[in-house]
Formats: sequence, C-alpha cells, structure tokens
Amino acid sequence: MAGRAPQRANARRVGGVGEPSARAGLPSGLHIRERAPSGGWGGYRGPVVVFVHGGLDRGASFGRTALRLTELALVTYDRRGYQGSRETGAAPLPVHVEDLVAIAGAYANPAPGDQGLGSQGPGAVPVVAVGHSVGATLALWAGVVAPHRFAALGAYEPSMPWLGFHPAAQPTRAPEVPDGPPGADAAREAERFFRRMVGDGAWDRLGEQERTSRRADGPALLADLHGIRGAAPFDVTALTVPTAAAAGGPSSRSHHRQTVAWLGEHVPAVHVAEVAEAGHGAHLSHPDAFAALARRAVALAKPSAWQPTPPT
Repeated sequence: MAGRAPQRANARRVGGVGEPSARAGLPSGLHIRERAPSGGWGGYRGPVVVFVHGGLDRGASFGRTALRLTELALVTYDRRGYQGSRETGAAPLPVHVEDLVAIAGAYANPAPGDQGLGSQGPGAVPVVAVGHSVGATLALWAGVVAPHRFAALGAYEPSMPWLGFHPAAQPTRAPEVPDGPPGADAAREAERFFRRMVGDGAWDRLGEQERTSRRADGPALLADLHGIRGAAPFDVTALTVPTAAAAGGPSSRSHHRQTVAWLGEHVPAVHVAEVAEAGHGAHLSHPDAFAALARRAVALAKPSAWQPTPPT
C-alpha cells in the first residue's frame, strides 16, 4: 500500500500517468490511464509497462515513478473496488488476475492503426507488468496463468504469506485479517491498515476527504487480504516469465525481504535485487529506485522485440 498519492499536477505532466485509455479489449468499468513515451506512439516498438498497485492504493501512486520513465509507454489503473474503479465493487484476486491479463492483451494485440501501436501487427508489442505488494503478487500470478501475455515482470515485495514468513502465518500469532467476508468493519480495517503500514502520523495528516476515500476502499482491501490467506492460490514455482524482483533494505519488514529471497532461490525465472535504502512503499519514497526496477524488468524482455527511445 502507499501513503498520500502524488500531487495531481504531476499526473497532467508529460511524464505523469497519462490520459484515460479507450483501447479495445480493456475490462469494462476500470479506471485505466495510458501515457505515450516522450517521442510519441509513432514508430515506438515497445514495451508497454503496466503498473499494478497494492492494497489500499491506486494507480496514481506510480506518478513519481512514471516521471522517471519518460522513454517508456506506461499504463496505470485502479483495481476493482479502489478509487476510480470503486463502482465495479470489490473482487476476489482471481478476477484481478483476469483484469491484468486482459489489459496486457489489449496492448499486446492492439487494433490496427491504434495510435501507432497497431502498425506493428498483432502481438508485436511486448508488455511488462510491474507490481507492488499485492499488485506484485497479481503480476506473478498472471505470469503463471498467461505467460504468453507478458515479455517480463517486475515484482516489489509481493505479498505471499502462505510461504510462512509473515508473522500472522506463525502458529503462535493471531491472523491480522478479520474472520468472515468483507463487511461492516471494512472502513475501520482500512484505517487500521493504513496506520500500521504508513504510520499514525501519516493518517493524522490526511484531510478528512482523503480519510473518507481511504475508508471507502475498505471492502476492496479486505478482499485482497482474504485472498492471500490460507493455502497458496497459485504455484509460483511454475513461473517461466523472466522476472525482476526486489525487496527493501533494513527499513523494510523481514517477511517481505524473506519472501523475495525465497523467490530467488526457488523460482529460476526470478532475478533478485535489493533497494537498500527503501522500505515497503518504495514507489513513493524512492521513485528513482522503483523506476530502476521497472527498467530491470524491461531489460529481461527479449531485446529483439523492442527498440526504446533513450530519454533526453
């Protein structure tokens, strides 16, 4: 999850999170934005980087990272139940995976003449999904179920408590997620989650409108948290898509770092790095490092598939 979103002015700048997308094949009802690379769509041969946000977050939180990736085409979106996609309602994680696969498909196989991408022909555009926290989990999951849709993946501290590293997974600890389906306690859980992940001071500094907005994302948050409880929902060791995974340094929580280390040891497709100076919210606190993770993921895609325009 993340703290306060970047200022809206950033989203309107050339390097920000772009304009609303109307591409064919996108999931209905989702708030999706796309941003052309600095040289425009014409002649651009990919890749398209799709950012996937975590719990109690939104696509706009990648704005600071996007400002550092002007040479790349980017897509951000609010997952079901969150922010601009709130009217779609909270959804179980498999539905989020289906959404990500559909988004990747819409950009990998654009309609002919679609803003310059279609001129390359169907399937010519490599898609790289880069996720944070639960969003990273979804990126890995999508890579397992639809490897043909992704040229590479990026994963920053994926939430995978079933591996046994999270304190709540230990037999002596009570689970942090309330029992039962998301319900009346969703708003209270959203506030509690924010305070735990970002801090009481950060919550206290939010305006009342932003607090209300965060609380309204509570049902989607609880759906996320319930989705990662219990047995593994997918076999990550089956992942074959080249993946750049990263964890924060000492300021990050040990179970996040242990999860990334485990992936590096048990999944041959995963290449591990550390963002030594960052904690869990690296896409906000250390956007240069998070942008570097995205570039590492792009570098893992087949180099013959794209020819990026270097930043000026």
